[in-house]
Amino acid sequence: MNSLELFAGAGGLALGTALSGLHHRALVEINESACRTLERNAALLFPEHDSHIINADVRSLDYSRFGKIDVITGGPPCQPFSLGGKALAYQDSRDMFPSAAKVISQTQPAAFVLENVKGLLRKSFAPYFSYIILRLTYPEVSLRDGESWIDHWARLQKLQSAGTYDGLQYNVSWSLLNAADYGVPQCRERVFIVGLKSDLNKQFVFPEPTHAKERLLYEQYVSNEYWEKRNIAKPQFYQEQIMQPATARKLAETSLKPWLTLRDAISDLPPCTHTSNESKATVPNHVFQDGARVYPGHTGSLYDWPAKTIKAGVHGVPGGENMINFGDGSVRYLTVREAARVQCFPDNFLFASTWTESMRQIGNAVPVQLARIVVSAVTNSINHRLESMG
Repeated sequence: MNSLELFAGAGGLALGTALSGLHHRALVEINESACRTLERNAALLFPEHDSHIINADVRSLDYSRFGKIDVITGGPPCQPFSLGGKALAYQDSRDMFPSAAKVISQTQPAAFVLENVKGLLRKSFAPYFSYIILRLTYPEVSLRDGESWIDHWARLQKLQSAGTYDGLQYNVSWSLLNAADYGVPQCRERVFIVGLKSDLNKQFVFPEPTHAKERLLYEQYVSNEYWEKRNIAKPQFYQEQIMQPATARKLAETSLKPWLTLRDAISDLPPCTHTSNESKATVPNHVFQDGARVYPGHTGSLYDWPAKTIKAGVHGVPGGENMINFGDGSVRYLTVREAARVQCFPDNFLFASTWTESMRQIGNAVPVQLARIVVSAVTNSINHRLESMG
C-alpha cells in the first residue's frame, strides 16, 4: 500500500510508517533543515525505491500527481495547541488541520493517521476539537467563503444528524496514547486521530498497551528483577522505600511488560565525546553538550525511569528537561544520539544540524516505535476488512 506524509518533520512518523510496510509516495515538509535530515536518511525512509522529499507548504501542491494513496499520515504543527505555547488554536496561522482535511478530500485515501499534542484536548479547545473531528469526517464539505469555523461546525453537525450524506466520509476515532505504554523509553502523551473510509464499514480500534508502569515499580521495589537483570546494585533510595504488602500484590497483578527506562535506552552507548568535532565521536551524533543545570521546574529525567517528554523547546530552544538526572546530584544534557534513542530512532538515522536544531527536530518527532504500532494496526484494519469483503 502507498502512503503520503504531510508535515513530515525529521521523519519519526515516516520511519515508523515505512517499518509498518507502507511505501511512501512522498514526504512533504516546509522546514529546510528538517528536509535535509529526511534526505540524509532517505535509504531508511524509502527502502525499496527512489526518495521523493518535497520542501514545500502542504497547501501549495497538486496531489493528483502522486496517484493512488492508501494512507495519509502526518503531524500538523502542534504550536497552536501546545501547553507551552500561546494556545491560539484556530486563530494561529499554523493550525493545519483544515489543510490536512483538504488534502484528504483530494486524495481520498482508505485511511489517515494524524498526531498532535495532549494540549489539543484541553477544556477550552473542546468545541474546536469537536469541529476538527467533524471536519475530518466529512472532508469534502469545505469552509465557504466568509464562513466562520463555528458556522461551519454547525453545518457539519446538521449534516451528521440528518444521516443522509452520501459523499466522501470517514469513521474517525481518536485516543490519547502514552508512548511508554508501548515500549518507548519515554513518558510522552500524544493524541492520535485515525479515520477509516466509511465504505470499509469499520471503526478503528487502537492497539492495547504492551507495557505498564506498575510492572516497573514491582520489579524495582519488590522483586528486584530490574536491578538483577541489569547486574547493578539496588540504589539506596529504592532500598529505603518500603512497599506495603497489599500494594505490592496489586502491582504484581499485571501481565504486561515493565516500562522501559532511560538506562535501557542509552546505557550501552560509549561515553559521549567532549568535543564539538562530530567526526571524533565513536557513535554518530553522540557529542557532549555543555551547560546543563537544574532549576525549578527543570530537573531532568531520572536514569532508572522512562525519560520525560523530549521537548523541541519554546522558540526553538530545548529546555532543561532534555537532561539526564543520574540521582547522585549530577546532570548533563542528552546528546543528540541519546535523545534519538529515546524517540526510538536507530543509530544509523543521522542528524546533520547543530545540537539545538537536532533536538528541536527530535522533540517534534513521533516516537518511531509508537508510529509503527499505530500505523501497522491501521493497515491491518484495512487489509482485514478488504479480505472480508471478498
